[in-house]
Amino acid sequence: MKNLLRNFEQIFVAKHLLFWTLIAVPVALAAGSAVALFLWLLDLVTVFRWQHEWLLYLLPLAGVVIHFLYKLAGKNAEAGNNLIMDEIHQPGGGVPARMAPLVLATTLITHLFGGSAGREGTAVQMGGSLAQLLGRWFRLKPGDIRIILMMGIAAGFGAVFGTPLTGAVFALEVLAIGRIKYNALLPCLMASLFADIVCNAWGIHHTHYDIQFPASLDYLLLLKVIVAGVAFGLAGNLFAVATHRIKKLGNSVFKTQQWLMPVTGGCVVILLFFLAGTGDYLGLGVTSKDPGGISIVNAFRPEGVADWSWLWKLVFTAVTLGMGFKGGEVTPLFFIGAALGHTIAVYTGAPVDLFAGLGFIAVFAGATNTPIACTLMGVELFGADHVLYFSVACFTAYYFSGHAGIYAAQRTAVSKLGEE
Repeated sequence: MKNLLRNFEQIFVAKHLLFWTLIAVPVALAAGSAVALFLWLLDLVTVFRWQHEWLLYLLPLAGVVIHFLYKLAGKNAEAGNNLIMDEIHQPGGGVPARMAPLVLATTLITHLFGGSAGREGTAVQMGGSLAQLLGRWFRLKPGDIRIILMMGIAAGFGAVFGTPLTGAVFALEVLAIGRIKYNALLPCLMASLFADIVCNAWGIHHTHYDIQFPASLDYLLLLKVIVAGVAFGLAGNLFAVATHRIKKLGNSVFKTQQWLMPVTGGCVVILLFFLAGTGDYLGLGVTSKDPGGISIVNAFRPEGVADWSWLWKLVFTAVTLGMGFKGGEVTPLFFIGAALGHTIAVYTGAPVDLFAGLGFIAVFAGATNTPIACTLMGVELFGADHVLYFSVACFTAYYFSGHAGIYAAQRTAVSKLGEE
């Protein structure tokens, strides 16, 4: 009898997976295509800004446009990633379909006029919004709506960075600190993988990063990685706290005239541009207008960034996002981490490319409380040769970042001190 039940159980499992495979296909088609469009347009507006540097001086005006777009048409869509996570935790009003075009347009505006922001938030919001729309069309039950929203997160994240395994685990891990529920593991993996395939099919190519340092277990180097992991965790915490506090201060000061918040933020970014003496901290930061400029790619090379490049990017991005502009936090976190890793390597005699790669993933791990996903990201982006160092850096950063994170809707299931 038990064997018979087990056989029936496998049939039910197969039926369950077939159902979610059929759901994953349209989710991936929608999210992967939307991300491809976004990345293509993002490249266009970035190059256009490089060719017309005076656009930066219109950033305050762009902030007003973004503010009123959300005020007139956004409704609850302005909550962004946090709205999607809240809907997964406790279904309510749903994720509006308008979120996808709104965040696409406003992120492109932010980048066109020189705001320092990323792309993950936009991809995840488009994925979540489109997934919710499909869930309504398919008339899914509330429990299944939670899963399809997680699939939207996975699809958006996996497609925008070309890291499908990371996208799947990130969608599960980011919801609550210290606990992962596996009920959506395969649906998220399928959605993320298919979305990445769709995005690539549109001709989108992701930036290649290379760590040349040969793989070996060096205990002195491992100690340096642990110390660096502490610094990466503190940097992730600093970014999260700074962004939240700037936003809170802005909302307090401009309570009655909130359109002045992005105006002020735009003016501050312009001031920071003059103080820094370079435009390399504007925009995405993956590459720069000058091939020899400060960027994520050049952080992997000796003398590719300055000692304090990581802090400059942190301040630029915290002001941009905290004062109401749109975009993601993750790519700036990559920049902050890679630049900080470069600086630590220079002063500790460690390999620059390895430590830039460690910072790239570990600051992200600390700021989002997703050490497993970030370790897997290291493997997908840089190869598996240094996976031990990846895990040590990400896990250490996770603990030393505290319980603050960039997502306010992220819950604490198990404290980092071991308390439930």
